[in-house]
Amino acid sequence: MFRVEELRKRLLFSVALLFVYRIGIGITTPGVDRAVMHEFMTSKSSGLLGLFNVLSGGGLEQLSIFALGIMPYVSSSIIFQLLGVVVPAIEKLQKEGEAGRRKINQYTRYGTIILAIVQGTSIAFYLESLVPNGRHVVNEEMAGWGFRFMTVVSLTAGTAFIMWLGEQITERGIGNGISLIIFGGIVARIPADTFQTIELFQKSDFQPIAVVLLVALMIGTVMVVCFFERGQRRIPVQYAKRVVGRKQFGGHSTHLPLKVNSSGVIPPIFASSLLVFPATIGGMLPFMKTFADRLHQNLWIYNAIYVVGIIVFSYFYTAVSSTRWTSRTT
Repeated sequence: MFRVEELRKRLLFSVALLFVYRIGIGITTPGVDRAVMHEFMTSKSSGLLGLFNVLSGGGLEQLSIFALGIMPYVSSSIIFQLLGVVVPAIEKLQKEGEAGRRKINQYTRYGTIILAIVQGTSIAFYLESLVPNGRHVVNEEMAGWGFRFMTVVSLTAGTAFIMWLGEQITERGIGNGISLIIFGGIVARIPADTFQTIELFQKSDFQPIAVVLLVALMIGTVMVVCFFERGQRRIPVQYAKRVVGRKQFGGHSTHLPLKVNSSGVIPPIFASSLLVFPATIGGMLPFMKTFADRLHQNLWIYNAIYVVGIIVFSYFYTAVSSTRWTSRTT
């Protein structure tokens, strides 16, 4: 980056937009008591809310205008990718090249706004029902349809702004803007989580060997993930020979690289979204609360469904990707 001016400009541009994103995390939705929400999220750090708080970069903990994060956009993108297999009109757009991709991106943005409105409405009703330790998360003077409308508008606008930041990083930055925003939100919590882990070790009777094993496990996990992420299955491709005049062309062989992990992080996202749905419904429908409570992150049934969901969605998404790739090449 110190030698190539274009690369340096793109990198600095990407860092600047990520900095703007982190500033927006500190802007709280109007009418919410930030301190009460922080205490409530601290007590729920090991549950489903804690998981989404991590994915939103701490935005849910502070009830930021970016509390929904970029997940509505990710969900909308996945939905349209899957619809490309079952809806002929979308499949036709996928084969039309750049013009078709622009049209699908436009539909994806519309879907993002719709999902953000639905999720923002659920969050607004859920916040009004939260009274941890006798303290209201929403100021009683602002509760009502005014607060709900303001919350939906704030969260939807926040998601749309994050979507725009991601697209700008992709076009004018170093690329993969959406992934970088998710990555930046997770990495931003590393310092605080590191200090909390150190304090936990200091207050507990952990042996030094336990700390060494934990660090080794973390490093080993990252290495295994990188190994499988870079893994390829090379399909041999043989080009036929052809003769033009007195010259002979072709006849060489190469390979087609197919990723071992072609589905990426889509299966965990789908599985976690599936498990969050009962919890969301349980917050609004009392008869679903018992079922939602059984899907607590610390219970075996949650982990079992989560693992099975990842396996099923991995198979399903790989099959969908293979079908889409085959249709494009033919």
